[in-house]
Amino acid sequence: MTKKAILLLNIGTPDNYHEKSVRHYLREFLNDPRVVDLPVFLRWPLVNLLIVPFRYKRVVAAYKKIWFESGSPLLIYTKQLRDALAKKIGDEYQIEFAMRYGNPSIASVMKKLKAASAITIVPLFPQYTSAATGSAIEEVLKHVSHDWNIPQLNISRDFYNHPGFISAYAEIIREHLANKKPDLILFSYHGLPERHLDKSHCKANCDHVHACPPVQENNQYCYRAQCYATSTLLAEVLSLSVNEYSVSFQSRLGRTPWIKPYTDVLLSELIQKGVKRLAIVCPSFVADCLETLEEINIRAREQWQTLGGTELIFIPCLNDHITWINALAGMITSESKTCQMVS
Repeated sequence: MTKKAILLLNIGTPDNYHEKSVRHYLREFLNDPRVVDLPVFLRWPLVNLLIVPFRYKRVVAAYKKIWFESGSPLLIYTKQLRDALAKKIGDEYQIEFAMRYGNPSIASVMKKLKAASAITIVPLFPQYTSAATGSAIEEVLKHVSHDWNIPQLNISRDFYNHPGFISAYAEIIREHLANKKPDLILFSYHGLPERHLDKSHCKANCDHVHACPPVQENNQYCYRAQCYATSTLLAEVLSLSVNEYSVSFQSRLGRTPWIKPYTDVLLSELIQKGVKRLAIVCPSFVADCLETLEEINIRAREQWQTLGGTELIFIPCLNDHITWINALAGMITSESKTCQMVS
């Protein structure tokens, strides 16, 4: 008997923090034309002759700092999410997870889903980007396209404003701030080159400096606008005034302009404004990874202390928190039923 399937997609991780594995992962990741969106004759030498050779040792050192005894944090948390979701939903669905880059690969997992009558594809990226969501969906469709019998597909494009996602993150924030009162909560999102926003055909009146206008039809694919929408919704649920939170973007690479404000630059500005006790949460990630555990909880913490900050409260991602499991289960099953009704 064929089953309906749920495929969770995450960005990926090296198999280990050894140099060979990290180099391989970086090459696979950065040679994706949706990530480094340059013509191949420019992208190939840039990635393989400049970025990877000069960057991989720093990445190795960063992974060493956050690697668990049992493996990559991102891999472990994603597996735990899959297991908890399977327990919550039951035997009605075959639930698998795959990584866009690294293992388990999308190619290997799609083989496990050959007998599925319907597949709900859930990229675990709350806000849509072509570099992450688009790339992961494209890779799945590439493998499905080779099958003689293509199953019914239901694709979750984004969930930046889904009530369950917002409620789950708000619950995590409340739990970690239960006995603490920071001067400010910083919502730090993964950055993107500004040209990616231009390619998303955003037609909203936005200067890319101040907060984006609300998401509407004319900017529905704008990642920056979706990040600000997530922040606004979280602030409303947490009863935060506009002076009690800020939004920033981290993880920029290279010299091209990335979306602003930059997290590391904003930290200096917050100190100048008198902020001493800071809480940071990263709502563009659902599972803790290199960008949260090393870039924020280690590097940003060290920067904050050097600047004179007295406290930095790191708020972890959703991981396998029960509120998130319940929200994700409801989101997936309701979308799956809607898809069946429509079809």
